Amino acid sequence: MQKPVRKAARRFVVSGRVQGVGYRAFAEHAAKQTGVTGWVRNLDSGDVEAQACGQPSQVDDFEALLWKGPPWAEIRAVRSEEIAFFLGAISGSGIEPF
Repeated sequence: MQKPVRKAARRFVVSGRVQGVGYRAFAEHAAKQTGVTGWVRNLDSGDVEAQACGQPSQVDDFEALLWKGPPWAEIRAVRSEEIAFFLGAISGSGIEPF
């Protein structure tokens, strides 16, 4: 019998110069690279919000890439919190699933 795979779900809010610099596309690429699923969107505050789900090591790797960002971004902070698992992206509100 196989051991059940442990999953993690986390919400991220990235601050700095992260809008208008390709950050959402970068986050989508980072998600594909690390194997997480979730979504990303711009916030009215100028921050970017993302939610990701995957194995704990995948979510950790995704968070590490969020700190790097695309070349034109300037990351000041990446706040994260564990969340309940989500069922998928909510339509509207500028949410882009990955």
